[in-house]
Amino acid sequence: MNWRGAILPVSVIAAAQFAATTYGIQSDALASPVEILASLLQALADGSMIRATLETLGAALGGLLVGGSAGILAGIVLGLSGVLNRLMTVSIELVRPVPSVAIIPLFMLVFGLGFRLEIAVVAFGVVWTVLVLTRAAVAGIEPRLLEVARVLGMSRAQAIWKIVLPSALPRIFVALRLAATVSLIVAVTVEVAVNPLGLGYGMQIAQQALRPEWMFAYLVWLIIVGWSFNYLLVRIEGIVLRRMNFTGPRR
Repeated sequence: MNWRGAILPVSVIAAAQFAATTYGIQSDALASPVEILASLLQALADGSMIRATLETLGAALGGLLVGGSAGILAGIVLGLSGVLNRLMTVSIELVRPVPSVAIIPLFMLVFGLGFRLEIAVVAFGVVWTVLVLTRAAVAGIEPRLLEVARVLGMSRAQAIWKIVLPSALPRIFVALRLAATVSLIVAVTVEVAVNPLGLGYGMQIAQQALRPEWMFAYLVWLIIVGWSFNYLLVRIEGIVLRRMNFTGPRR
């Protein structure tokens, strides 16, 4: 890890703490780094932060699983079928720009409050990223590879499993990493807006109680969770691609 990248944020934190110690903070919207750290440690010690994290990650992972699976499947089908891709392009491009938060009222009528609502909204938010990138990855596969599959007498399922997926997998992982970030953002947004669960709801309660140190503690923890989430996906990507003996460019 390149620790030189930490010089700037550490310097900003040190300067903020110096200013808070020297001049004091008279604000309902700001807190010193020491107060934020103390609040974070307290929330971790009493388990409230862990419970909220599990709720948010549960919804984010559930939505990522549903939306990611649907996006990969639809992307493979559209990438292999030029006719179907052209027929669906207009419909996809009309629905894809709809913000995830705009469908919250509709999904509330269907699912009510709770995990089902959050998972559904997250799935809607991530499916388009995975679909578009998977479709492009599959459509960009060398046509001669598919011709070889036909010459060898492979079925469509065998060709997808043995040729299409291995060729498109690096770009599919890129799509999943982007979708993972989107899933966390959407999950927290739903919690802040309507759903009384998770880290987003904790931030909202801290803001309403005029406790900026708690609000920033949740924000700092979200940064840590998001970074860890992405790091885990990068590690999984490396393991899977090594097991498949993939030696081409990943990006």
